[in-house]
Amino acid sequence: MLDVRNLEVELDVDNGVVRALDALTLSIARGETFALVGESGCGKSMTALALMRLLPENGLVTGGELHLRGETGREDVDVLGLPEAGMRRVRGGRIGMIFQEPGTSLNPVMTVGRQVVEAIEAHTPLRGEAARERAIEWLTRVGIPEPARRFDDYPFRMSGGQKQRVMIALALAAEPDFLVADEPTTALDVTIQAQILELLKSLQAERGMGLLLITHDLAVVSGMAHRVALMYAGQIVEVAPAGEFFAAPKHPYAQALLRALPTAEARERPLMAIAGTVPPLTQRFGGCRFAPRCAVAMPHCAGTIPSLEAVSEHHAVRCLLYRPGEAAAADSVRIETPAPSAPRTGAEAPMLLQVQDLSVRFPLQRGWLARGPREFNAVSDVSFELRAGQTLALVGESGCGKTTTGKALVQLLRGTARTGGRALLHPPAGQGGEARDLFTLQGEALRAARREVQIVFQDPFASLDPRMGVREILDEGLAALRPELDTAARRARLERLVDQVGLRRDALDRYPHEFSGGQRQRIAIARALAVEPRLIVCDEPTSALDVSVQAQILNLLRELQRELGVSYLFITHNIGVVEVMADHVVVMQGGRVVEQGAAEALLSAPAQAYTTQLLEAVPRLVRAAPGPAAVV
Repeated sequence: MLDVRNLEVELDVDNGVVRALDALTLSIARGETFALVGESGCGKSMTALALMRLLPENGLVTGGELHLRGETGREDVDVLGLPEAGMRRVRGGRIGMIFQEPGTSLNPVMTVGRQVVEAIEAHTPLRGEAARERAIEWLTRVGIPEPARRFDDYPFRMSGGQKQRVMIALALAAEPDFLVADEPTTALDVTIQAQILELLKSLQAERGMGLLLITHDLAVVSGMAHRVALMYAGQIVEVAPAGEFFAAPKHPYAQALLRALPTAEARERPLMAIAGTVPPLTQRFGGCRFAPRCAVAMPHCAGTIPSLEAVSEHHAVRCLLYRPGEAAAADSVRIETPAPSAPRTGAEAPMLLQVQDLSVRFPLQRGWLARGPREFNAVSDVSFELRAGQTLALVGESGCGKTTTGKALVQLLRGTARTGGRALLHPPAGQGGEARDLFTLQGEALRAARREVQIVFQDPFASLDPRMGVREILDEGLAALRPELDTAARRARLERLVDQVGLRRDALDRYPHEFSGGQRQRIAIARALAVEPRLIVCDEPTSALDVSVQAQILNLLRELQRELGVSYLFITHNIGVVEVMADHVVVMQGGRVVEQGAAEALLSAPAQAYTTQLLEAVPRLVRAAPGPAAVV
């Protein structure tokens, strides 16, 4: 259905030419799911944008071919040769796309229903009421609650997961032949994720739709994909049938990625993170691009460019280990398990935060003759405790009140919602004094509390000022909340921060739009860490990160917790992350707490049916047999 040959894409940037894609070749059959995986910045999303002819203004396809094959009366299309007017008929009609960041992909001044109708009217014969009914049908199929009512809502009135569902409905409403899905389930909780993945499978079965799945969730890939391609620094470094890839990965990078997945077994030891970052693509490479980070690199890897070597009929690897005559070296690759970490803080740790009967009510817009409630109860009677140096995970479906709870604690809802209950922030151990109620603080007392309580937002793009450079973004909080630090001290701290979160130091002189989604999330985490808070509200802090960077960030957060005693309120739908990070878990449904307890006990033997349903919906990595893995 889709045939890509030697596709090359370049971006003209201030410091040179970025060779974003290098001789990319892939083919996807009708009804096939082809997964593209790899770290942030390796070229996955750039591949999607190139296929849709949606490259930024400084981007240019410099070589290669891209064909969409026709069936059932549809013609073959040379995508790169089409004029823009012709491409508009293909884009959305024959090739749909689910973008990575729904918050920036949805039009903020159009209702979500009107946006879905717009796609239907542009690519199908339906008009008027028929198009509206089709749009409501798709909003229902992707799991939007009360779709007829939410049809007239604007994107800002929806949670991150709900906006992602709208984006999926918009992409599928015209029933395209081929779908490019760029992180389609990133912002979704596990139950809705399972529904969406099942929906995509059923559409493939019904319509023979081809699917290019771009994701960092290897468990989703193992359950969805027929074939997998692993990208690194603009190249495909391994391609194989999914079962073969997960059972016996060949490339050292693939092996290291699988070892970086968070599991319960990694609870008492660091995750196997991959050191370093993807190299800048402005340089000319004279050897293997992964060699500086490879644990099994050979002396000649730095000076010899590897080619894709076939290791079986359908399995190819770009690694010098698999050249003829050197395949035996691949058998010597082994794993070294990291040493156990220091014990976690016990239950005797001093109290940090006590939330008592928290409620949050939002006013509803109403006409003069409207009936019914005047307020929407987003959170009702939520209570929990968090001790110093511990992590409390807040889990539940999208829209259940998790993010609202976090924002209320950081005092970001003043003036927009009515908050009840108490949130008592206790002083550090040994300092004495009374606990402060965060909901009653004003002026300098509130500013002092902000030094102690920070937040990492779910959508990194929307939370970073696009007109400010990274250095200004990180320095702003330091200058405002840590005035005792002089300019030199702040500069040194910023350089340490970007090192800690896995960015190169030249990132300080760039702007948010120049980074991938995962890289922007690392900037957001660095901003929260800058003022050395006692409590960080982490709202899906790893949802935009691939598994290798996720492992780095989780290791970093745990290391900081052990060194500094910082506590985390971890809002997430990733149960693997909960297994690794959490000391205690609070499960929310419909704005209320339905179950809470120690993490190990709750995850192994949940008492409530809703918690059991959540855990059963978690995708698990399917591996037929363990394969060799790199020393990391």
